[in-house]
Amino acid sequence: DLVKEYVDAARAEGMRVGFYYSLMDWHHPDGARCATDEAARQRFVAYIHGQIRELLTNYGKIDILWYDVSWPLDAKGWESEKMNDMVFQLQPGIIVNNRNRLDGDFATPEQRIVAEKRAWESCMTMNDSWGYQKTDDDWKTPKTIVRNLVTCAHDTGNYLLNIGPKPDGSIPEESVKIMTPVGKWMESNGKSIYDTDVCQPRRSNFAGFTRKGNTLYMHVHFWPGDTVALGGLMNKVQSARLLATGKAVKFEQEKFRVRFLGLPEKAPDEPVTTIAIECDGEPRQDMDYVRNERPREKA
Repeated sequence: DLVKEYVDAARAEGMRVGFYYSLMDWHHPDGARCATDEAARQRFVAYIHGQIRELLTNYGKIDILWYDVSWPLDAKGWESEKMNDMVFQLQPGIIVNNRNRLDGDFATPEQRIVAEKRAWESCMTMNDSWGYQKTDDDWKTPKTIVRNLVTCAHDTGNYLLNIGPKPDGSIPEESVKIMTPVGKWMESNGKSIYDTDVCQPRRSNFAGFTRKGNTLYMHVHFWPGDTVALGGLMNKVQSARLLATGKAVKFEQEKFRVRFLGLPEKAPDEPVTTIAIECDGEPRQDMDYVRNERPREKA
């Protein structure tokens, strides 16, 4: 029972357990024709509902059900309301996504980052393929992955990053080379990503932002050396430090700009250096200023 092995291994590491489930089963004889043959649709949907029931009955508490591939039916054709009713009856604490053509508990933009006003996660590949494709060499760099992660965390979204294992189950060497520096970066910078709040400041030509309380994290991905400037910050800065090392950063602040001074010429952290900026309130950025318009004088 491969599913049981997976569930047991995840729980042994203290992890929660989720199942991905493709509604379209390409091997089922009624799969591709279920949209044009009602008898085939009924047989196929009964089979799909039965498999979901089995997954949510045989393996203890399941935390997430991640539907996918709703082609070629709509919510009525999949009997999605009945499906979800069964899921929540079997697993009252579970969350489900929106890919059985119902809203679900969270949204799942694919290969793009689109923030929503509810729970969401952007699902992306490390190259251009979901499964293992040995000829696909269009790999994302560690910097790109960290920048995507920051962009998701800016609006409290998840970043669901796919790794397509080889046929023997091993992780491709390219994926290991990319994810190792990302993991090292997270060891020292993870506090700027996990459990973050919605962040209003967002405009910079060389940095991204996340926030936790009154702390603004400025993720500098194009390191200018010596001086880093932040335009339009409306708060008074109380202190600043390099997040990875805790080293204090000098700064000077004027009405529409903060300059962080005395920084090393070479970026002190790779692939992105994060400056933690303690503000006197929730960080806010004057968007007129950062759009290069004339700043409005405050009354």
